[in-house]
Amino acid sequence: MKSTILYTKALEKTYAPGTSLETKALKATDVSFEQGRFYAIIGKSGSGKSTLLHLLGGLDRPTGGEVFLEGKSLFELKEKELAVLRRRRIGFVFQAYNLLGEHTALENICMPLNLDRKEPDKDFFDSLTKSLGIDDKLKKYPDELSGGEQQRVAIARAMITKPAILLADEPTGNLDPVTGAGVIELLKRLAEEHDQTVLLVTHDMDIAKKADVIVTMHDGNIVSIEEGSQEA
Repeated sequence: MKSTILYTKALEKTYAPGTSLETKALKATDVSFEQGRFYAIIGKSGSGKSTLLHLLGGLDRPTGGEVFLEGKSLFELKEKELAVLRRRRIGFVFQAYNLLGEHTALENICMPLNLDRKEPDKDFFDSLTKSLGIDDKLKKYPDELSGGEQQRVAIARAMITKPAILLADEPTGNLDPVTGAGVIELLKRLAEEHDQTVLLVTHDMDIAKKADVIVTMHDGNIVSIEEGSQEA
């Protein structure tokens, strides 16, 4: 029996409340996620997928409700405390790679550690970059890398602090199907190796089928949570 690492209580988000543009992006939601499992969050555009992910990662503040990570309520923390928690315990991978163009792949990967004035665990760093196939690209700058290589550098950056949670928002959106499939397999394997929880937002059912659990959203609500087929 796996333990719950992340859960919400009546979590909701309304944009432009009290105006003619008011949008209930996420309606009161209770959901929990277990350690070491790979979750796919699916739904049509505007269903609330990215809103939920950003709230779970503390990137946005809710209109109501709470998010608990490892027993801590994210939004009871001060901004500085929340920023430190995000940096140390949550990894983020987005569709846009968000790499710093003036820094090498090596420097981009180590950025979260540098902010904490920490040195990378050399054995872990070597294992991670080798498993991602970028160990020979570390001296290159982002504009010298392909899209797939840039995304793998972004994944290494997200993983370098050994976070408890990895949040990925359409991480294969800018990649061709073969490269994208490879990225998903890497995320899944790395999560298994390090007993991490991965929450992956996608609109692609072929990708979702590779997850342990499929969470389906519609109109700001979670409408189903089902065991995935875990296809290879």
